[in-house]
Amino acid sequence: MYNRIVIIGNVGQDPTTKTLEGGAKVTTFTLATSETWKDKQGNKKEEVQWHSVQLWRGLAEVAETYVKKGSKLLIEGKVTYRSYEKDGETKYFTEIVGKEMKMLGGKPQNDEPF
Repeated sequence: MYNRIVIIGNVGQDPTTKTLEGGAKVTTFTLATSETWKDKQGNKKEEVQWHSVQLWRGLAEVAETYVKKGSKLLIEGKVTYRSYEKDGETKYFTEIVGKEMKMLGGKPQNDEPF
């Protein structure tokens, strides 16, 4: 079995970094990806998907320093699922835990969602 994802997108907000009790850092942010196509009438359509990303330890420190809202990134890692209960309701989360990150350039172009 193999759990691997490669995703390219734009950061939706400045990353948040926390230092845990043992000293390990974790940085989280959302990443927007988009798909464009033309419908039957020739009109341009676009669908944006938002992905939650976690980076740990050294990668978290790099992201904390260099990644900002609008940064274009390539993230390679794995998909994780977790849940918890609050007020009798179960909440589910899907996250990408990044193992590698590549910064792909400056601010996005005008036709990108972020």
